[in-house]
Amino acid sequence: MSDTIMRASAPAGVAEPALLDQAILGATTSDWLALLKPRVLYLVVYTGAAGLLVAPGPLNPVLAFTAILCIAMAAGAAGAINMWYDRDIDAIMRRTAKRPVPAGRISPSGALSFGVGLSFLSVLLMWMATNLLAAAILALSIAFYVFVYTMWLKRRTPQNIVIGGAAGAFPPIIGWVAVTGHLALLPLVLFALIFIWTPPHFWALSLFASADYEKAGVPMLPVVAGAKATRRAVMSYTLWMVPISLLPYVLHEAGSFYGASALGLGAAFIWYAIGVMRDRQDATGVSLTRDAPAKAAFKYSILYLFLLFGALVVDHFL
Repeated sequence: MSDTIMRASAPAGVAEPALLDQAILGATTSDWLALLKPRVLYLVVYTGAAGLLVAPGPLNPVLAFTAILCIAMAAGAAGAINMWYDRDIDAIMRRTAKRPVPAGRISPSGALSFGVGLSFLSVLLMWMATNLLAAAILALSIAFYVFVYTMWLKRRTPQNIVIGGAAGAFPPIIGWVAVTGHLALLPLVLFALIFIWTPPHFWALSLFASADYEKAGVPMLPVVAGAKATRRAVMSYTLWMVPISLLPYVLHEAGSFYGASALGLGAAFIWYAIGVMRDRQDATGVSLTRDAPAKAAFKYSILYLFLLFGALVVDHFL
């Protein structure tokens, strides 16, 4: 597919970044890996593997590994397509300007071809290795991230993260269904947990990256509603999230080790959210600490999800 076609399909209203006249295969291996958004990939694979491990019933280790690989491939494919579509705003934001596509190390057509090819391969392989339902949900997760979040919500509404959070909440369901072939209560609760976890996680990030989002015209909550409203939203969603995290224990889907872990980790999350709320700020809500509490909350939110899903797996095998 030619770069002319890619430029014609770029999002309207924003200038196309300068592209280098470079062959698709001219990039390094690290550039192609960067297209997969590896920092996001780790958490997606981890929660998907957790869903697989706590599912009832056996799964051949080779097929289990294949299922997790498919989740990783699908998430990476969605990330590559996202980088193709967002190359114009990525070039504007300091945090993303060095990504392979806006920096010109990989052509837009190369990124799109890579993402689409990897998408089809991941879904087909999941179907062959596990079952049709797992493959269908995997395909749905890719489509949701690409079409609903990236192309529809991200540039249009401050609720982009709230609704778009569903895209990152599918992996535990996919892992579970890969083993069992059907849905159940626990993976749906885990879906809800990640769905509600996503807004405070990303809004904490958006507080200290709001200048980038404003420059690129992305209507993240701090840009549209201000920092004060965003801090309140972080607190509000955290208070919703903690009771949801306790549901596996309350519904007897997990034991006391998980319940105690969820309670302790949730209390710590609330403490960090309170820190975000009480950050020293001027009359307009601008942080006087360079958003130190928001940065701390963002880092903890990642650790929180790792430890919580780890506790669920440990509890399952106790």
